[in-house]
Amino acid sequence: MLLSNAATADDLTVASPDMPRKDASLSITADQIEGAQDKQVEATGQVELQRAGATLNTDYLLYNRDTDEAYAKGDVRLQQQGLTLAGPEMRLRLADQIGQMQQPVYTLKGLIADNKKKTESTLTALTRDARGQASVLDLEGEGRYHLKDATYTTCPVNNDDWYLHVKDLDIDRTREIGTAHNAYIEFKGVPILYTPFIDFSLNNARKSGLLAPTIGTTGSSGFELRLPYYWNIAPNYDATISPRLMSKRGLQLGGEFRYLGDRYKGILNGEFLADQLTNTKRWSIIANHEQTFSEHWSGRLRYERVSDDNYFRDLSNQINTTSITTLSQEAVLNYRADWWNAGARVQRFQTLQDPLAPIVPPYNLQPQLTLNAYKPDWHGVDFSFAGDITTFDHPTLVTGTRVSAYPNVSVPLVNEYAYITPKFGVSQTSYYLNSTPLPNTSRTLPIVSVDSGFYLDRDTQLFGKNYQQTLEPRIYYVYIPYKDQSQIPNFDSAELDFNFAQMFTENRFSGGDRINDANQLTAAMTSRFIESDTGLERFRVALGQRFYFAPQRVVLPGGVPTDNKSTDILASIGGQITPTWRADAATQFNTDIGTSVRDSVSTSYRPAPGKTLNFSYRHLPGIAASTALPGIPAVAAVTPVRQLDLSAQWPLAPRWYGMMRYNYSLTDRRLVEGLAGVEYNAGCWAVRAVMQRIATGTNLTSNSFFIQLELNGIGRLGSNPLDVLKQSIAGYVNTNDLQNR
Repeated sequence: MLLSNAATADDLTVASPDMPRKDASLSITADQIEGAQDKQVEATGQVELQRAGATLNTDYLLYNRDTDEAYAKGDVRLQQQGLTLAGPEMRLRLADQIGQMQQPVYTLKGLIADNKKKTESTLTALTRDARGQASVLDLEGEGRYHLKDATYTTCPVNNDDWYLHVKDLDIDRTREIGTAHNAYIEFKGVPILYTPFIDFSLNNARKSGLLAPTIGTTGSSGFELRLPYYWNIAPNYDATISPRLMSKRGLQLGGEFRYLGDRYKGILNGEFLADQLTNTKRWSIIANHEQTFSEHWSGRLRYERVSDDNYFRDLSNQINTTSITTLSQEAVLNYRADWWNAGARVQRFQTLQDPLAPIVPPYNLQPQLTLNAYKPDWHGVDFSFAGDITTFDHPTLVTGTRVSAYPNVSVPLVNEYAYITPKFGVSQTSYYLNSTPLPNTSRTLPIVSVDSGFYLDRDTQLFGKNYQQTLEPRIYYVYIPYKDQSQIPNFDSAELDFNFAQMFTENRFSGGDRINDANQLTAAMTSRFIESDTGLERFRVALGQRFYFAPQRVVLPGGVPTDNKSTDILASIGGQITPTWRADAATQFNTDIGTSVRDSVSTSYRPAPGKTLNFSYRHLPGIAASTALPGIPAVAAVTPVRQLDLSAQWPLAPRWYGMMRYNYSLTDRRLVEGLAGVEYNAGCWAVRAVMQRIATGTNLTSNSFFIQLELNGIGRLGSNPLDVLKQSIAGYVNTNDLQNR
């Protein structure tokens, strides 16, 4: 049978009812086609075969209907299921996708990743295209390929910066997994890493296997090598096992196990090290479990413990970890109803001491029972109740049980522009102490308050934009009679930080052991500029002060009563001034001495992802030392704080980014944290180098150096600075994420 050069898909259709595909139709077009339609077809010149989503282009094609096999040679090109193959010769059984191509050049198209299977660290939603070549490619069924003597890279065509050279490479698009045997990575023409086995995800979905090793150095531990293994146990269970070799300290074994159920979730972290530097066995355990038992019942367990006080200071390079001073071990059970809830908690602490700045360990709660309720519009009033029974335990201080109850009612009177809320309550607290010179005692105090405010607004224009300007005055009055509380122990009370939120509270103390006497009025004014089109708050200014009509006689142990007529004045100003600029400033002004005692200024400039500048300054007052009393420890003085903090990420040149942080204590004349780094992103790979110095104790510092090579589609080699950068530089963005925006 001879067909003309104008043959089309409609001219020849070969179909077989016994083929496994539902759509088994096949079409062939070519300059010339000949053969028996029910036996064999031979086509030459610009041949194109199409079948079930696959397209085969070639110079010559021989198709056998009985075996459903196509043989192609010349300029052969196959496109199917995100795969493009090009080579000189190919055999393929079309129905079951079994075949072979000689000397192929291939391209794997990136696919949308399944978000449900992505790890938490995965930020990209679209995987990158991959390409390479091989001596032989075997098609082993739908979406499965085996390559001999292959290369693999995610760099674009004409960019050969890095390759994965593989003796045997398996690609499974049904599971989106690549597996390589006898492989090495070549970067810039230099082999940098050999592995007998490596597997990797094609779509960033989580999978079991070795993760990229991390390499680095720190001043306290020396050279470090970490080789983590990820175990994808099940869709809702996984684990990471992380051996960490430190040249000065030895081998640390670490692991993390995560689990998630319909009604529970949790995480377990553990580390162990036989430290050659200290000749001690060092370890850490951090476990957290949360569970919902029913509609009303829930609970949680948390256990944190380390082997010694210096564990984090010696073995961590993150300032939020090295500054940890207390670790909690607690169990909590909660019951929640429509308008009330109850709970039970047992909590103990491990205190990590700095010998040069010791702290008093907190009390353990053994146990604490709580009952809280809120019933709005109950017989015309809002009813609220807060109560607890807590047993406080401590190895050196006064111990005992505290029983407290605070029922109260309020009457909110509200309209569209104003509100007034009178409130009345009675606080009752009783103490049952163990073996102490302090007597068992109780305290009953009525508490009266009136909260009121107005909301006024008007339309206005600034710089050609429409805004809604608000004026929001607020007045808050509190009355609590004085009661001597000097014979009451202090289990958990501390003076709250004086700020706008605290100005509108009844009690300036936290905890339940001190309730201030009050005959006071707080007055504040807030004004905001809200963009009419977007509702975005562009600017806010606030001013407030508290006025006393009687001396403040209730103090913490070691404190001194005061007869101030007013507090310091609080003022703040700031907002998202433009889409790229944000600025905030606050001050606490002492009217007695005529100067500010607390200040903070911060500003950030973020014109685009990858471009961020942050600056802040803060000044905090010190705390005077207190003397020791029977059963009550002395409180060490706290020096004032004056700190400058500057951080940035900014492009230095095309593909080059610089990162830095400079956090300096003007009071101590000491660097709190210093960080400097540079990052280069070539599109298919990135390299970043970071130096960091942090204060880990009163006179202790830790130096770290990170260098990391990230090969897109394979993983990261070297020590990982990304967590440090994200924590230290507000607004930091991984440059690889910028490539996918």
